[in-house]
Parts: sequence; C-alpha cells; structure tokens
Amino acid sequence: MIATSDFRKGARIEYKGAPHEIIDFQHHKMGRGGAIVRTKLKNLKTGSIFDDSFKGGEKFETPNLEERSMQYLYNDGELYHFMDNETYEQMPLSLEQLGDAKKFLKENMEVKILLYNGEPLTVELPMFVELKIEKTEPGFRGDTASGSSKPAVLESGAVVKVPFHLNEGDIIKVDTRTSEYIERVK
Repeated sequence: MIATSDFRKGARIEYKGAPHEIIDFQHHKMGRGGAIVRTKLKNLKTGSIFDDSFKGGEKFETPNLEERSMQYLYNDGELYHFMDNETYEQMPLSLEQLGDAKKFLKENMEVKILLYNGEPLTVELPMFVELKIEKTEPGFRGDTASGSSKPAVLESGAVVKVPFHLNEGDIIKVDTRTSEYIERVK
C-alpha cells in the first residue's frame, strides 16, 4: 500500500483498475481542512497523462508490475517476437505495444519489457544503440566545418540527422530517448 504521504516522482500506484506512474505531485495544506495532494499521473496501459487530486492519507495498492530482460528476435510482418533471457519463453508484441521503440529495434538487441499481471505494457530500449547507416546523400568536401547535418536512414528504418562527413555503411551511436546522433563508432 502507498499512502499519499509516500508519493514520489516515478512511484507507481494502482488507480481505477490500471497501473499509473506519478509524474508530478504537490501537497497542499488547506486552512481548516485536511491536506490535498494534486498529482499528474500517467496511465501505463494507455500512455495518457492527466491531473487528479486526492485527500491526504488516502491509500493505494501497488500494481503487480514486473520488469524482464528480453532479446528481440524477429518481426514476422505483424508481430515483433521477443525471448525471455531466463526462461527462453517467446512473447509476441504488436506494433501498438512497441510504440516508438520500433524505430531502433535491431535483431538480438537486449531490451527491458514492463509486464502488468503478465501482460506486456512497454518496451524500454538501452539508452544508446549502434546502428549502420543504410542510406544517406554523399558528403561534399568542406561541408564538415559548417556544423549542419543531413538525414540518414538507419538499418532499423529510423531517420536521424548526421554530420556531412558520414557515409553509407558507417556505424553510429544514437540516443534512443532523443533520436539524436551521438558519435561514429570505429
């Protein structure tokens, strides 16, 4: 059980039959009455974010969440297949369940999957991934000093802005949170 006095950013509660994560909260002490806790919650099932208020001392169940390390195996056209690293059990996920993580998925990549009562909710990629540039315009001599960039299509299908001196076949490191080029991998 989590009481409103135990609320912290990132804490997870069971609310209205679904797991929610506390994004932000503020305790407000009223003049004569009890305290009120204003929160910004994210529904982990739907991804929607909303504001809600609770009375001080109100208690919530902790959701049945489990984080598993899994390996991405392949995409069969409709579903993306992952394998649990401990039990070797395979779990198919739909494109909706993957969300933006699809842009940087590469075969044999290790990811963390958040499960709620055994059902997958989200896929968490590593912070940085190394991917090969599949398609980009060739760079021109002298373009490196300008500091500008050009689009490049990576092997996963993601499009990232890269410096002009990079070419097709180069392997780069990309930040999965911001979709930004970090550095060239040698």
